Amino acid sequence: MKKIQVFDPALCCSSGVCGTDVDQTLVDFSADVDWARQQGLPIERFNLAQQPMAFAENAAVKALLERSGEAALPVTLVDGEVAFAGRYPSRVDLTRWLGNAPQATPDQAVKNNCCSGGACC
Repeated sequence: MKKIQVFDPALCCSSGVCGTDVDQTLVDFSADVDWARQQGLPIERFNLAQQPMAFAENAAVKALLERSGEAALPVTLVDGEVAFAGRYPSRVDLTRWLGNAPQATPDQAVKNNCCSGGACC
């Protein structure tokens, strides 16, 4: 099984789902993380505001931050390798890392392969 680590930007709490102005992306990702953990996928999340040393001690994340700044966040590592930078993985991605990816429709595949903001990488 894959080991997933997500390095979040500075959030007000561990999930970012708090306060009065909640980002829907964080709500969706938090639900996806809960679902994936229930399926047995080990996911660790690190918050820049609460765990800055985790960012400084990880060579891949530190290099991305030095090169691109906080715009690189969130960063997702799969088995220590950068899988995503600048966006969260989708549930389809999480399912693939579980080893039983669902069949996606072409529209879902395009949506899931695009970076945040609607611009494809």
